[in-house]
Amino acid sequence: MEIKGQSTGQYKVPVVCLLIILLDLIAGILGIQAEVAQNEVQSLTMWIIECRDPSYKAFKLGFAAVVLLAFAHAITNLLSGCHCVQSVEVLDSVSYNKRLAFASLILSWITLIAGSSMLIAGVMANSGSRKSCGVSHHRYLSIGGIACIIHAMFAVCYYVSATAVDREEEKLNPKMNPCGLVNLPAP
Repeated sequence: MEIKGQSTGQYKVPVVCLLIILLDLIAGILGIQAEVAQNEVQSLTMWIIECRDPSYKAFKLGFAAVVLLAFAHAITNLLSGCHCVQSVEVLDSVSYNKRLAFASLILSWITLIAGSSMLIAGVMANSGSRKSCGVSHHRYLSIGGIACIIHAMFAVCYYVSATAVDREEEKLNPKMNPCGLVNLPAP
């Protein structure tokens, strides 16, 4: 469907970017709110040993943050495709968009692992039904929430640069129709 000479496909990139940012931002806010809920429960701290009651609200908010972070990452990777580089020699010969896509992909995976690990640690600390004592482990949920927000930057960067790589490759290697003829763009 075309609207005044413009295809509706041109809106795909901004909509997907907005969706990724929204999911990661909500996950980050939920992680920080889970930290606030965790700090509202009773606790007793002596040096580095802490005894506290688990917070069911922090558990629910942290779990929702993990799910949203994973969902945002899955959307990013499914819609971006795979833009990996096999060797350093190949990395030197590819376009800057492909280098940016590769670096953003690696960084988005790192922030996913760091953020989900911190959120899961915070969720597990609040999953019990009775008071637990151990080494003080503050800020897991809020650090995980901040990692969600950082993940949004790398995920959007990866999606945009991967889309640019796809467009570059499409221009360099035009698609063939079933008859073996090159498809020309419509006027």
